[in-house]
Amino acid sequence: MITTIFKALGRRQMDVSLRTKGGHRVRIVERPGEWMEDRDLEALCADLRRIAAETLPADGLNYGVFAGDASTMKQVVITLVSRADGTPIAFNALVIMQIATVPAPTEVLHLGLVMIVPSERSQNLSWVLYGLTCFLILLRRQLRPIWVSNVTQVPAVVGMVSRMFSDVWPRPDQGRRSLTHLLLARRIMEEKRAVFGVGPDAEFDETRFVIKNAYTGGSDGLKKTFEEAPKHRQDAFNAFCAQELDYARGDDLLQLGRMDLAAMRTYLSQEVPKSALAGLLLTGAIVALRRVLLPVVYWADSTKRWSILRPFRDDA
Repeated sequence: MITTIFKALGRRQMDVSLRTKGGHRVRIVERPGEWMEDRDLEALCADLRRIAAETLPADGLNYGVFAGDASTMKQVVITLVSRADGTPIAFNALVIMQIATVPAPTEVLHLGLVMIVPSERSQNLSWVLYGLTCFLILLRRQLRPIWVSNVTQVPAVVGMVSRMFSDVWPRPDQGRRSLTHLLLARRIMEEKRAVFGVGPDAEFDETRFVIKNAYTGGSDGLKKTFEEAPKHRQDAFNAFCAQELDYARGDDLLQLGRMDLAAMRTYLSQEVPKSALAGLLLTGAIVALRRVLLPVVYWADSTKRWSILRPFRDDA
């Protein structure tokens, strides 16, 4: 059974902890740069660097959560997985991007940097590192769909994103590239290259959504050959990446999709282990409490101030 604790229910940002049946501890912290004490924030970053040290060459990375930029930590959602003894073994640094679109900005969740120490890569952590945070954020948004982006050259990740989210493009079966896909991709490449470590000299192929020579903006340590890149169990995704990407040059795919009710159903039915489903739904219910249930309770209490909708009135 997964046990869950929703810390600081009154806080605006999420701080969710849960324990999986396999004994792993999972913590999800939203925008830690806005509310964490400096000591706790440094401890969190130290855990991320420790995982990176076991995953990458000695020179590591110099962008995103590794750059020591306080503003970066105000825009990320960190999913940290640890062993029962507290040893960090995996993380996902999801970035909340505001894209300048008309008539209003569009929020896009960039799946960001995912790292798992080599000894734990067979532990089936993808449902935690890729889908869990998006699932909880969808609940926080009262089930309103949200766009998700992914930049990768790893066939296993391309396949996971294609299967987990709705309306993903590009993908092996092509799917459908909408005008929204194209406009969002253009804006992301114009405004947010630094988020995924792509330099200004990288060329974006709008027809295929391929970023050519992508590893020049601080992400050099992530560049892989096709042989080194983890493969998907379905060969179609491996063949697709081999055909579309020049690994010697260092190409990436930019994928765009949506987390919505259909994606949530796929995630719960196909990605989440059966043993974790009950606990995950409980966690989701707790996360939804503040956005869905508490306003109903507050509205029914006429003695409480409710912002501009019901200003406080003292007739005494």
